[in-house]
Amino acid sequence: MNTTTIQQNIIEDFEILEDDFEMTLNYLMELGEKLEEYEEKNKTDENIVKGCQSKVWLSYESKDGKLFFSGDSNTSITKGLLSLLIKVFSGQTPKDILDTKLFFINKTGLCRFIGTQRSNGLEAMENKFKVIALSSK
Repeated sequence: MNTTTIQQNIIEDFEILEDDFEMTLNYLMELGEKLEEYEEKNKTDENIVKGCQSKVWLSYESKDGKLFFSGDSNTSITKGLLSLLIKVFSGQTPKDILDTKLFFINKTGLCRFIGTQRSNGLEAMENKFKVIALSSK
């Protein structure tokens, strides 16, 4: 599935919540809780996403020309946002990751939860995915 379709599916999932702030926030945190367990040994300086106020770790493996990501964060909302980015980018080729423009954040209303600090962190997370993709080309 391409990144545009994945983002459209995410938007559809959030539309069910009908802009209910509390339900949206709870759903976002639930998504973070559903991330695969991130091993402590991967919580290294090399895997940390710089520029995030929260602690965020991101690692990957390459299989058959596609990148597969795993990650973690020490805060629930950031972990939920990270889980959505992993959903969009994991299983894609480096070129597809580099060509992807994220639009689901605004379309889902998640931008309401993202103040200046989280906005910088979200950009830092997106950039880390793209840097990994660029180095894997």
